Parts: sequence; C-alpha cells; structure tokens
Amino acid sequence: MTRYGQYCPITRSLEILGDRWTLLIVRDLLLGATHFNELSRGLPGMSRAILSKRLDLLERHGLVSHAAEGYVPTAACRDLHPIIFGLAEWGARWAFGEPRTDELDPTVLMWWIRSGIDPAPFGGRRVVLHVRLSEGRRRRFWFVISPDDVSLCFTDPGHEVDIWLDSSLATLYQVWEGRFELRSAVRQGLVALTGQRDVLLVLPEALLFSPVAPIVRRTTLSPAAT
Repeated sequence: MTRYGQYCPITRSLEILGDRWTLLIVRDLLLGATHFNELSRGLPGMSRAILSKRLDLLERHGLVSHAAEGYVPTAACRDLHPIIFGLAEWGARWAFGEPRTDELDPTVLMWWIRSGIDPAPFGGRRVVLHVRLSEGRRRRFWFVISPDDVSLCFTDPGHEVDIWLDSSLATLYQVWEGRFELRSAVRQGLVALTGQRDVLLVLPEALLFSPVAPIVRRTTLSPAAT
C-alpha cells in the first residue's frame, strides 16, 4: 500500500484503492464476482499473487468479507458504486475510442458475455450459440444456454447449434461495450447472425451487454452504429 503522507480523505482513499488493479477488482466484485478464480479469470493480466494481496488489503480495510460463499462486498465497497460508474461515465465521454490491440482478449470477452446472457427470453429451451471470430488467439466458442445456467465451452459441446455469430474480435468488443448497436452492426455486415429464426428474434432480449454499455451509448455513439 502506497502512503502519501498527507492528512486528507482523498489520500486515505487512494492509499486503499490507488494501487494498480484494485479498482478493477472492486468493479468486478460490484458486478457479482465472488470467487477467487472468477476474479482471476476476468483480470488475466494480473498475477494470482497480486490478486491475493489486493483482496487481503480490501479485507483488512473492511471493503470485502471472506466467507464460504467467497468474497462479498461490504457496505463500504458498495458505496463505491457511484464512483466506479462515475469513472465509466467520464471515460466513455473523454477517454474511450477504438480498442487497442492489447485490450482485445477473446477469452475475457466471452466470460463477460456469459455473465450477460439471460436465459429467460428463450422460454425454457436449451439454446446453443456458436461464436466464430475472424481473428484472435482463440476463435471458436460455444455458449450452452439452459433455463438455469449458461455454460461457456472452448470445444464443441456436441449439441446442435441454434445460432451462429460471426464477427471480428474488435467489433464484438464494441458491440458488447455499447459503441455499436447490435442490429445496426448486423445491417452493415459487421456482425453476421444466422440460425433458427425464432431464436434469432429473441436473441437481442437475451443479451444484456456490458453494465457500462448504457453509459457508452448515452455519451459516445459511434458512426458505425448509426
């Protein structure tokens, strides 16, 4: 923990939250991640040793409690929600543009998408979504969507596919983050959706997109989405 040597509530806050990765851990805790592996999976650039240290720091300062069910944000952590999403608002308005190559991790994006799929619009049926990316270290992913769970598979699960989604990695990131609107991306040929018509019709309802997507849409509408 960095100490600034100033008696000020801002510096006290930064002593707890200002180290690299800490606010992103808080972000993921606020968005529902509870288990160590879940947090690690969402932040692959951070070592597990650093994650352990940051969680210990947050626990010592009363921002998380650690129990059998995992890491649970306390009231102090939940009070950071408007600050975290205030940063999202500022970033969307002043610092968000085309994705950089080093920001494009297909596996991270797929875990994000998994957490943002609502099975309810599919009416209780099992649906298999096959994502095919045009580039990236890994290019094929399958989502098996059942009424009570969404599984992400890195190899063919052996079920009949209901929907195929084809896109570049950069485009799909921007759709997920709200810079591109899905239907517009499909109309412009940036994303291809094929499969069973009845399933395709409800897919936009089932995709909840990133929690910051409404902020991005409100503040920065990409020309590609118009």
